[in-house]
Amino acid sequence: MTDLKLKVERVDEQRWRIPRQGAMRVDGMVYASAAMMRDLRSDPALQQVANVAHLPGVLRASIAMPDIHWGYGFPIGGVCATDPDEGVISPGGVGYDINCGVRLLTSRLDKDDLAADLPRVVDRLFERLPTGVGSVRRDLRLSHDELRRVLAGGAAWAVQQGMGEARDLEALEEGGRLSGAEPAEVSDRALERGRNQLGTLGSGNHFAEVQYVSEVYDRAAADAFGLAPGRVTVMIHSGSRGLGHQVCSEHLKVMQKAVEKYRIALPDRQLCCAPLTSPEGRAYLAAMAAAANFAFANRQVMAHWARQSFAEALGVDAGDLGLEVVYDVCHNIAKMETFGHDGGSFSACVHRKGATRAYPAGHPQVPQRYRHVGQPVLIPGDMGRYSYVLVGAEGAVEETFGSACHGAGRRMSRRQAKRSAAGRSLLAEMQERGVVVRAAGMATVAEEMPEAYKDVSDVVEVVHRAGLARRVAQLRPLGVIKG
Repeated sequence: MTDLKLKVERVDEQRWRIPRQGAMRVDGMVYASAAMMRDLRSDPALQQVANVAHLPGVLRASIAMPDIHWGYGFPIGGVCATDPDEGVISPGGVGYDINCGVRLLTSRLDKDDLAADLPRVVDRLFERLPTGVGSVRRDLRLSHDELRRVLAGGAAWAVQQGMGEARDLEALEEGGRLSGAEPAEVSDRALERGRNQLGTLGSGNHFAEVQYVSEVYDRAAADAFGLAPGRVTVMIHSGSRGLGHQVCSEHLKVMQKAVEKYRIALPDRQLCCAPLTSPEGRAYLAAMAAAANFAFANRQVMAHWARQSFAEALGVDAGDLGLEVVYDVCHNIAKMETFGHDGGSFSACVHRKGATRAYPAGHPQVPQRYRHVGQPVLIPGDMGRYSYVLVGAEGAVEETFGSACHGAGRRMSRRQAKRSAAGRSLLAEMQERGVVVRAAGMATVAEEMPEAYKDVSDVVEVVHRAGLARRVAQLRPLGVIKG
């Protein structure tokens, strides 16, 4: 990895510039507080911001959100837009878990209504949402042909199978389906890895969480999103599982050869890429879109089973609970998007790796039901503290290609977290916080303990003050399902 002996200049309280130098084509722009930047100065993620600025066709700046930490090629928390004619597509700018993302549902329940039944609800969710490494569904085994229909249809495929309603699709990014998906570009090996994993959480930082609205900051937006103080919500965080990982792995090998073929000079081989107009670039975009659609369908199936779990645990009809989708956002994605400029418009391929789309009020891609306030931006925190709902603001479109942060961001590696957790009873600690935890194994609980993450309120404060997205509500955990 190239060492540019980085110079970092403070622009204002939330913005820091890495000036263009050497073969960088644009500046780096990092959104962070002074305290965050003190920690980042010794973090290789800053070097990755500078490295991304070397990509052909990169537009405006290589951008990093306040939840930035080291990743494969791109930093996690990185945003990069490339020109559709001169630019490239890089799998490292999407990540292995293609369309890892978050879905939020709100309900008619108050947290006090759930108090006595919470353990039973969490137990039923744990039964219905398979978790852990290699987890599979035994009640949804798909043939390769049927799985290809999932890859083409996304969340709509699940709705057609009776898992959800058409109204759900109106509240999903891109309607729960990326256009341009080509199931034929997904290998049989990827299909085999994914065919029993639809409707599963997996492991790592993936979770399903029963929460309640603990604070409201923006009444108009909260009302539009169905969020009131005390309201019970459900947040689901998962992606494309083994299928997406396989797609990424296979296309990284192709891209390594494409770098030589197209004579692309890069400071880090993990940034391997291909021109958007090349056969290699088009093939990756088509396969990535198919994997993204698998992830949309995955969260749709899990939302269905979350509804059923609540109904079974509470002994009521699922329709009586009002478990409505607030929104579903992508965290690891690259897609063509259009932006206004000087009275006109331009298109760009926006890579978001550990970043969330954050469109403001009036934007045509915001669901009609929210267009008067803006797009919901879902920011999970850690399992012991809180998560946030934000709403997209004009600053995001003006500065970050319509992007905001995606979560708290790790402050400990998984290995460090395990060492720190040694000898502690994390489940008992969580119980003392009033949070019921069910997990496939204690290793993941240790890796994902609250101290392993930055305080998400600090991350949210930066994007709020920078004008990328505004705070709407805080959500606190009641029960957590972990891999």
